[in-house]
Amino acid sequence: MILNRQRSVRVARRALETFLRRLQDDLGLSHAELTVAFVSDFEIARMNQTYRKKRGATDVLSFPTETRRRPMRVPLRQSKRTRGVPQAALKKYLGDIAISPGTARRNAARFGRSLSVELRILVLHGVLHLVGYDHETDRGEMERLEARLRTRFGLA
Repeated sequence: MILNRQRSVRVARRALETFLRRLQDDLGLSHAELTVAFVSDFEIARMNQTYRKKRGATDVLSFPTETRRRPMRVPLRQSKRTRGVPQAALKKYLGDIAISPGTARRNAARFGRSLSVELRILVLHGVLHLVGYDHETDRGEMERLEARLRTRFGLA
């Protein structure tokens, strides 16, 4: 589910919902549920301070419903969508993702991407966090996986 809780940046919600469904299908998470909320820079800065003890707005924050010792396996071949993904994980609520379209718009301009592509990248990034990946603590595993998935979805 995608919610738009901000008014400063126009967001193509339907296109992002379609992308999210495709992403979930490809990752073997079609029966899992999650929420993406678009929030203001002020709100994401408040969340960043409250939950991460970091000042200022950020582009995306993820709030998984459970802490995983290891990330869920994410299939990298479309023909083997759910292989290696525990069936119990497929039918649960994974968590919430907060995205600031204002920050995303500034980052998109800085990286030479459209806002649409930037928002898809942030949704992908957030979903990877929800299934247990953490680029701050792993040894590049999430970064490599995200790069491969960006290529798969035409976001490179």
